Amino acid sequence: MSTDQLSPDGIERLPLKIFTEKAYLDYSMYVILDRALPHIGDGLKPVQRRIVYAMSELGLTAAAKYKKSARTVGDVLGKFHPHGDSACYEAMVLMAQSFSYRYPLIDGQGNWGSPDDPKSFAAMRYTESRLAPYAEVLLSELGQGTVDWVPNFDGTLEEPAMLPARLPNVLLNGATGIAVGMATDILPHNAREVAAACIRLLEEPQASVAQLCEQVLGPDFPTDAEIITPRADLLQLYETGNGSVRLRARYEMEDGDIVVTALPYQVSGSKILEQIAAQMNAKKLPMVEDLRDESDHENPTRLVIVTRSNRVDSEALMAHLFATTDLERSYRVNFNVIGLDGRPRVKNLREMLTEWLEFRTTTVRRRLQYRLDKVLQRLQILDGLLVAYLNLDEVIRIIRYEDEPKAVLMARFSLSEIQADAILDLKLRHLAKLEEMKIRGEQSELAKERDTLERILGSKRRLHALIRAEIEADAGKYGDPRRSPLVARSAALAFSADTLVPSEAATVVLSQMGWVRTAKGHEIDPASLSYKAGDGFAFAARGRSNQPAVFLDSTGRSYSLPAHSLPSARGQGEPLTGRLSPPPGAVFAGLMLGNPEDHYLLASDAGYGFVIKLADLYAKNKSGKAVLSLPKGARVLAPARVHDPAADLVAAVNNHGRMLVVPLSELPALTKGKGNKIIGIPSAKLAAREEFVVAMAAVPAGGTLVIHAGQRHMNLKRADLEAYAGERGRRGTALPRGFQKVDRLSVDLG
Repeated sequence: MSTDQLSPDGIERLPLKIFTEKAYLDYSMYVILDRALPHIGDGLKPVQRRIVYAMSELGLTAAAKYKKSARTVGDVLGKFHPHGDSACYEAMVLMAQSFSYRYPLIDGQGNWGSPDDPKSFAAMRYTESRLAPYAEVLLSELGQGTVDWVPNFDGTLEEPAMLPARLPNVLLNGATGIAVGMATDILPHNAREVAAACIRLLEEPQASVAQLCEQVLGPDFPTDAEIITPRADLLQLYETGNGSVRLRARYEMEDGDIVVTALPYQVSGSKILEQIAAQMNAKKLPMVEDLRDESDHENPTRLVIVTRSNRVDSEALMAHLFATTDLERSYRVNFNVIGLDGRPRVKNLREMLTEWLEFRTTTVRRRLQYRLDKVLQRLQILDGLLVAYLNLDEVIRIIRYEDEPKAVLMARFSLSEIQADAILDLKLRHLAKLEEMKIRGEQSELAKERDTLERILGSKRRLHALIRAEIEADAGKYGDPRRSPLVARSAALAFSADTLVPSEAATVVLSQMGWVRTAKGHEIDPASLSYKAGDGFAFAARGRSNQPAVFLDSTGRSYSLPAHSLPSARGQGEPLTGRLSPPPGAVFAGLMLGNPEDHYLLASDAGYGFVIKLADLYAKNKSGKAVLSLPKGARVLAPARVHDPAADLVAAVNNHGRMLVVPLSELPALTKGKGNKIIGIPSAKLAAREEFVVAMAAVPAGGTLVIHAGQRHMNLKRADLEAYAGERGRRGTALPRGFQKVDRLSVDLG
């Protein structure tokens, strides 16, 4: 039983499932074929084709006077395209914008938008337009029998189903569109390059995509931004018809400022400035001081980025901006077009050009055949007119006295109906003797043209030679040099969080209970800060805000946190255990801050130690990493700053007031471990905590060692330390009376 059936009242009934499927498929095919996708032949969507044709019908050629755009839109809507006027006008504007179309089809007068805001065009009642010279590529052969004509939407007029493009406009201007279940993204190309590829394909029909890419180097955009997509990726794109192209803005240096002179395709300069300004407000670009937009009529793109000093790495800054703003953009490519078979399909470069050349060959053949038919028809008429002139008296007699002169003329002189009509349409003034000479001259010229046309139509080689000559002529007339240079560039990398932090003097303070904070500058006195009840000052380190602060715990593990991320010294800070995960029972025993290449002396109170770079103490996770190995019963000493590993002296003091000084060069440079023995401590006394090292310090050349014992202190210059020098591993020399209970050692650099 049929799914559709008529009710008694004559209404057709369908199941909802079948109706909705059919309606959706019909709609999707309409959107695909009649709205969203371009045709391989002329590279236009229906609305674009109708706008161009309507303007040619209005006589708006490149040499004509401008007419109000509303007039054109009205004609398009009323005659060919019954849709919204705003959508139609927007399609018209797009074809007039030199920054949107590589080869604009419309020459606009008035406000047609700007690269900064393409949607800022004036209403159609204000703007005026006419066709651009390039439109002749699509229209010049329209009335020469080259294309099929179809009825318009109401059947009162005819419109061309296609425009007879003389160049592959589908690649030259590109297209974008979203249909139902498919989309197209064809980027613009250079006319000279595409024409050269077409000519090569005419001469070498088996040429591969790689060979055609020797002519078509890549897309060519209306803007001057660089194409940084690798050559291999471009070749893959043209092989498959799918891929992406990456564009990067161009800039130059002027008096220390960065001046952006070209932006990627369809990127707004004001949006770029907004993106950069947003990063400045978020303090992510501390090296940028100011932004200026100096774009004008002579310099359509001139964005000035003012840096804070000449020491700023402009290349690194621009690499960050390329990675984080629209100064670098990626464009999707999808060569999805409606082919000559009327079906949409993604094609590679060779298929696109081959199919367009097939369209062009058919168009040229139809044009030549149309002209040949006209020539043959005219020659036939001239033959009839010549018969009339040779038998003029008889022709006049027949016309004058016969009731049916047409039939008599045809029978008497063996004329065709067309020839007889031409004789009957002759005016008396054309019966002069001079006209016979004109007819014979015209016959001779038309006979030559007929022979030429027949030779071209009868020879594939001659036809291809004609097509080639016409492509070369049009490419020479409308083509221009490439605008988008192809440049090999490395990938753009954004600044890391540490790089973006301003480098300011900072002091990190750690309390006895493990509370940490950071203060601006180096002038602060850490001991004078306020601490919680029962807490007090333990360690302080001076450095820069963009450096990691390194902490050492009582188990010999190191941890690191960015100094700028620590709480301000205006408060009492926060506990380190909230950010780090030391082993249970561990306390923090040291604090370091400085450059990654700085050296420190790590030691235990068992008298062992080694030299380590600060970079080797950085830890990536909250649980830190094991650095210092502790002998049984030993504890960690506070790290000592090393100034010159080859020249510094190590001073070690035990709890009985004995001090030993040895060259630092006798200690190994390690990334972790126990180290070498510096001062002798008996294991048994260490285990019982009867004897242990109180403090160690590295004294540079010209430095002074300060020994603190309660309220007393003693300064020892390098020369004074010779009295305490000895072999590494000895128990050392006793300090003067009053310094048997040393609290700590410090170094005065003078």
